[in-house]
Amino acid sequence: MTNASPYPAYPTAHPVGPLPDPTPHPYHRMDRTTGCHRWWRPLVGTVLMSFAYVVLLLVLLAVTYGLGTALGAPELPDGGVDLGPLGNTAMDLVSLAIALPLVLLATLWPARRRAGTVSSVTGRLRIGWLGRCLLAGLLPILLLTGTAFLLPGDSGESDTWVGWSSFLTALAVLAVLVPLQAAAEEYVFRGWLTQAVGAFVRSPWFAVLPQAVLFAAAHGWGTRWGFLGLLVNGLVAGLLTIRTGGLEAAIALHVLNNLLAFGASAAVVDGLTSDETAADAPWPLALTAVVTDLLYAALVLWLARRHKPQRLSSPAPPPTPYPGHPVTPATPGYPVAPGHPAAPGHPAAPGHPVTSDHPAPADHPGPADHPAPPDHPGPARTA
Repeated sequence: MTNASPYPAYPTAHPVGPLPDPTPHPYHRMDRTTGCHRWWRPLVGTVLMSFAYVVLLLVLLAVTYGLGTALGAPELPDGGVDLGPLGNTAMDLVSLAIALPLVLLATLWPARRRAGTVSSVTGRLRIGWLGRCLLAGLLPILLLTGTAFLLPGDSGESDTWVGWSSFLTALAVLAVLVPLQAAAEEYVFRGWLTQAVGAFVRSPWFAVLPQAVLFAAAHGWGTRWGFLGLLVNGLVAGLLTIRTGGLEAAIALHVLNNLLAFGASAAVVDGLTSDETAADAPWPLALTAVVTDLLYAALVLWLARRHKPQRLSSPAPPPTPYPGHPVTPATPGYPVAPGHPAAPGHPAAPGHPVTSDHPAPADHPGPADHPAPPDHPGPARTA
């Protein structure tokens, strides 16, 4: 025969599993906020995301080839189809933009975080702050544009105006695809890679440097000045991301830069057929780009001091208890509530006081009904 406990069993007051870290964290340490961090999660996420990107890219190339063949497009020397300058540019932009949903999926699993935590420490993309960053980037981009027009161009490049009809059509396509392409690159390099490295290191410099090197290398090796300009751009964008708590400043700079580059190419005949990137920039243009990035960073930091965007994650709330039961977690940093009240028909045990909702039953009298025995006198009274 077993002796059943006179007290009912209550369910646990908090969900099973690791509790979120109540300490606020900067952007690059967001992987530490959930309590689910394991050393293998960033590595597995990077491998799965890379594999999925290659698969999607092959599917996109197959669809493009089938579409081009159906339209009777000529074949390129590399085996693809020639959709024209604007069509080829659009497919190049789409081939980069498909990485954006993969980053969000990798954040959900295996990182086991909300997808919005890769956008900012608030768990979402802050549209108002993004708009301010876009306005801050107009002056530096105008400076870069003016300098680029004053620099001598390649004698082999065309400078024939393409015409308003073709230019406006290209501009409409670029206005839709360039922000997606630029945002995808930011979510990969300044977002996923920065947070993946930041899961292991505290210093923002150690978290920012690897993604900046990979970002510059992803554009290919052109000139040493072009590589240096891209490296500085990656560092500036990464540090602004951590300083402002989100990707908005980096996305704004990238979008404006790419709209300028593609828009200028679309304005001349065969401009979009060029395969040159920022890595091929000569030293005057690369130096101007560095000055542009630094000026943009100064303006954004000035705006950040005025508007104070959230730069640390919000403290995690305590776990939600079951209805009718107080929270009693033993985790440091959370308040400990008193024990459960006594149930009807049972006396109150130590640490489980009798409440007004559960009075002591009649067959269990209180202390006042038990006078002290003769050999145990009560306490002495004072005059």
